[in-house]
Amino acid sequence: MNKIIYVILDGMGDLPVDSLGGKSPLEAAVKPNLDMLAKSGKMGRIIPVDKDIPPESDAAVMSLLGYDVHKFYTGRGPIEAMGAGINIRPGELAWRANFGTVNSDWKILDRRAGRDLSDEEAEELALAVQSEVVLDGAEFVFKHTVSHRAVLVIRDKRGYKLEANLENADPGYRRVGNLSLAVDQPSDKVQRVVALDDSPGARRAAELSNEFLEKSFTVLENHPINKRRKAQGKLPGNFILIRDAGDRLPELPSFHTQHGLNFACLVELPVEIGIAELAELGRIKVSSQGMPTERVYEDWAEHACNAISQYDGVYVHLKGPDIYGHDGDCIGKQDSIEKIDKHFFGTLLEYKQARDALICVTADHSTPCALKAHSADFPPLLLSGNSLQPDGFDTWGESVSIKGSLGIVYGKDLVSLIKTYL
Repeated sequence: MNKIIYVILDGMGDLPVDSLGGKSPLEAAVKPNLDMLAKSGKMGRIIPVDKDIPPESDAAVMSLLGYDVHKFYTGRGPIEAMGAGINIRPGELAWRANFGTVNSDWKILDRRAGRDLSDEEAEELALAVQSEVVLDGAEFVFKHTVSHRAVLVIRDKRGYKLEANLENADPGYRRVGNLSLAVDQPSDKVQRVVALDDSPGARRAAELSNEFLEKSFTVLENHPINKRRKAQGKLPGNFILIRDAGDRLPELPSFHTQHGLNFACLVELPVEIGIAELAELGRIKVSSQGMPTERVYEDWAEHACNAISQYDGVYVHLKGPDIYGHDGDCIGKQDSIEKIDKHFFGTLLEYKQARDALICVTADHSTPCALKAHSADFPPLLLSGNSLQPDGFDTWGESVSIKGSLGIVYGKDLVSLIKTYL
């Protein structure tokens, strides 16, 4: 049986950009290795979750691993908490959180505190919030994870079973069922957390969440780190934006049970780690902390090739393109894709076990630079291997993928499709 290398490029999908000659960043990128895979491959497009849904990465990844999001998904917060090593029980409320920057009226100046909040600064700020904030009749765990990211778990002490049917405080995302969807042209003002039904558990959850926002803002606004950042002309991390609440973990069958395949994974962020643990994927521990981006991609490629000697396949989630999409930086996004091509795929294809494998490359969602947010556009899909009858294209990108023989594939069906080509 062929081995499978399944690569997700975070937020890679995009739209034509005038400054790139009407090409997307993927199409404009110099990417000889991906183009080589395209010459021996089939193409198509994916619908990560559903039509008209601009998904977040967690729901999209769960879908791309073959799980029906509408059946299993319970919110991003609990998955982030699990990936960060926080135990969450049913009836406890978990939020995904960002350190952001607001003014005194809670107008959002930056959702990510300038993107230059160091792990050391964020860790100290989180410890201050944990030690100085006291909730009325409840306790909480607030933990910094990576960069501007954090997770919040609230536990009521008055007998309430907290419920997560809540609107986000972060106006960039709106609640639709269990999903949070990116908002086109969102408000720049923090929203009060509002219960979306009249249940006691939801109302209590909203009350505690708002209390946490108010008290943590007081602590952060006056913290020495943020005063120093202001003096240095940097944006302070003075607010905790929360979104994607959940009140229980999803109950996933293992990836092996779902597909009959033993897979490893290379992931790093808490939400990806949480999904990997829930799906019982073999986790290959990798890191990008303190390493040049180019070396990170090379290291991950080497680990992926080593992993497929022990597993039926390996799932790899590579960060990079999404950040530049959110920043509206099409040149940066193009450069990110070129680095992935050269340093990840260039290293990967030096190994015979990779050249003999069935390689699938796609994105968890599109993050068009023009929108600076996730969109409902269908990201391109590439499936390459020596045993395939190629579509006959010399390059890979959004426009050519429309013509590919794979057509349009729903994310939850993609692993099953890959198996048909083994």
